[in-house]
Amino acid sequence: MDVSEPASISSGIADRYASAVFEIANENGTIAELETSLDDLAAALDSSEELRDLIGNPLYSRDDQQNAIIAIGKKMKLLPVLVNTMGLMAAKRRLFVLPHLVARLRAKIAAHKGEVTADVTSATALSPAQADALAASLKKSVGKDVKVNATVDESLIGGLVVKVGSKMIDTSIRSKLNSLQNAMKEVG
Repeated sequence: MDVSEPASISSGIADRYASAVFEIANENGTIAELETSLDDLAAALDSSEELRDLIGNPLYSRDDQQNAIIAIGKKMKLLPVLVNTMGLMAAKRRLFVLPHLVARLRAKIAAHKGEVTADVTSATALSPAQADALAASLKKSVGKDVKVNATVDESLIGGLVVKVGSKMIDTSIRSKLNSLQNAMKEVG
């Protein structure tokens, strides 16, 4: 079984919905509001197990999923085009691609603004000042504005793992310890 196929299908579905939502928001001049809505939706997806269950559980009927996701979107005051799209996705049994949709829309907005996104993983949460300093440093090397998407992975012990496009910089202590362990195996 090819495991990449379901991910590829999800990405393709999400890309089509993202293109439609982005074009409508762009025509209406609501890109900034869309970005705010995406940040709110991403935070809700990260923090709410119930929301993740709603979008991924096939036991919910189409109507239940659609009514719930529309109610949630309106309660969160998300951009109407996003709420309507989520309702359509639920009606078509495509709500499981919502995290992909958020990622695709963020990428489209970043490209529209001339930004690149840096996925930064650190052992502890970055302070706003550290995130700003990192973004400024990355801007010098990339040549574009950089939006930092920070996550925490305590197993890194210390340091950072920074991914910008296809480039990755790993300065984590875990990585250095693994390199040292490999070097010692080669010597012995």
